[in-house]
Amino acid sequence: MTQQGAVLQGYNNELVKCIEDLCMQKEELNKQIQQAEEEKNKLQHEIQVLSEQLECVCENLDQKVASRNELDKILAETEAAYMKILDSSRTLLNVLKKEVGSLKHMPDLKTN
Repeated sequence: MTQQGAVLQGYNNELVKCIEDLCMQKEELNKQIQQAEEEKNKLQHEIQVLSEQLECVCENLDQKVASRNELDKILAETEAAYMKILDSSRTLLNVLKKEVGSLKHMPDLKTN
C-alpha cells in the first residue's frame, strides 16, 4: 500500500504541476489578450481621428474645387468678352483707317 500511496502521490504531484503550468499559460494568454485589446482600442481611436481629419480635408478640397471651377467659368467668360473687345477694336481701327484714307483722297482736306 505504501508503494501505491507513493505512486498516487507522484501522480498527484504531476497533476498539480500540469494544473499550475496551465494556469501560468492562461495568465500569459490573458496578458497578451489585454495587450492586444489595448492596441486594438488605440488603433480604433487613431482610425477615428484620421477619419475625422480625412472628412475635414475632403470638405476643404470640395470647397476649393468648387471655387476653382467658378474661377474657371469667370475666367473663360472674361477671356471671351476680352476677345470680343479686341475684335471690335480691330474692326473699329480698320474702319477708322479706311475713313482717314478716304478723307485724304478728298481735295478739300489735303494738306499743303
